[in-house]
Amino acid sequence: MKNDFAVFIEALDRKTGIDLSKYKEAQMKRRLTTLRDKRGYQTFKEYFRALDKDEALLNELLDRMTINVSEFYRNAKRWDILKQKVFPVMKKASLEKPKVWSAACSTGEEPYTLAILLEESGVRDFEVIASDIDKKALEKAERGVYPERALREMPEKLKKKYFVNKGDMFEVTPEIKRKVSFVHHNLLVDPYPSGCHLIVCRNVLIYFTEETKKVVYNGFNRSLQNRGILFVGSTEQIFSPHQYNFDIFDTFFYQKKAE
Repeated sequence: MKNDFAVFIEALDRKTGIDLSKYKEAQMKRRLTTLRDKRGYQTFKEYFRALDKDEALLNELLDRMTINVSEFYRNAKRWDILKQKVFPVMKKASLEKPKVWSAACSTGEEPYTLAILLEESGVRDFEVIASDIDKKALEKAERGVYPERALREMPEKLKKKYFVNKGDMFEVTPEIKRKVSFVHHNLLVDPYPSGCHLIVCRNVLIYFTEETKKVVYNGFNRSLQNRGILFVGSTEQIFSPHQYNFDIFDTFFYQKKAE
């Protein structure tokens, strides 16, 4: 007989298309048990019955599951590698319109940072696709309004140039907003964009099982153009990139091998 959490996983998958079996069970179960207990439910069966009828409760679970923690220019040294090494490679290749995918973009800080840095690098005609599984996070991303703490790592000159101060909040300028397209996307189910020159997916894969990571890495490779770059988080180093048809480009950066 399946345990309470296993039945919950199957029910949630049928309802939302999100398969929690692809995530590390101990981490996810601990996180969701804390949330379940906080809402006063003794079992996952009771909890699912409630969230099946209550959209706010379901959205709360999705927020907890997807860990929407982000900020602009997070881990500045990694962004410097983009500016100093990755973007020059893209410019040297004389790409007509670089295509960048910010996968699992959360509330938008990452794709907007990408757009700002591309603009600053002199790449005027580019496309940034930003995707996430959490619709509420995407709604916030499209609004593009953030508290000052989200910009604490952003260089002051860029903050002044690409944000409009509105009281204690900061809004991304319309020029940058127009450069980013937000789409709802499940990394474990939906087709990946094709022809990407750069994919950024940071601090997400650590929650997946090893088997699921392999599927995602192979999907990213197929999504990239020849010699395209994959940029991962600081806890997500790929120890055997060659098995996914990647070469090491820099720390946490991997380049698709030419076919």
